[in-house]
Amino acid sequence: MSGRIGGMTTPDQPSPVQGPTQSVSPDRVHRSPSALVAGVLLLGIAAWLGADALFVGHGRTPWLALAALLLAVPLVIAFTLRPAVLANDHRLRVRNPFRIIVLPWGTVAGFRSGYSNEVVVESGTKYQLWAVPVSLRARKRANRARLRQNREAGGAGGRTSLVPSGPTRAQTDQIMDDLDRLREARAEAVTSQGEVTVKWAYEIMAPAAAGAVLLAILLAVG
Repeated sequence: MSGRIGGMTTPDQPSPVQGPTQSVSPDRVHRSPSALVAGVLLLGIAAWLGADALFVGHGRTPWLALAALLLAVPLVIAFTLRPAVLANDHRLRVRNPFRIIVLPWGTVAGFRSGYSNEVVVESGTKYQLWAVPVSLRARKRANRARLRQNREAGGAGGRTSLVPSGPTRAQTDQIMDDLDRLREARAEAVTSQGEVTVKWAYEIMAPAAAGAVLLAILLAVG
């Protein structure tokens, strides 16, 4: 008598406990409009002069133009178009000319504003925010507006103020305030913990270094 033993099944194994997952949070992007405009203009000038030297120049001129473009274009991009500050509910991402720094909110101790804007981590290390430059002129203008509003408020005596309402903080100072409020709100979140990571921008540094070496060789050989 033959029989068939049915295949035995084992109960499903419980899946391992998953760590906290980060929900999708859109980035708030901060950049310098004046730097973007300057970068586009400089790249346009470099393209115009470089193309003329490459295709019309004689002798060593095309090679010198090529070396100069290899050196100048990455640097212009690095200092004008590249810098940005991207913040979401989990981390702050700082894109500076030659580095990208990712800082979970739990590692950020605060922000510091003087002649430059900086983010300070718990270890005391500071990173400059190239995309949020300090404008002393805008800061003075905002301070004057605040003083005028205070004088009008103190002497109005119930009358309508003649001073138009407007921002009493410079735009970059307002950005720093917003970032600090976001840090305070998200610093204790589980998804805001981690380590600071720094990545060098070799895609900028390599062509600029190659252009500098080529330019030095061409100038040395005369």
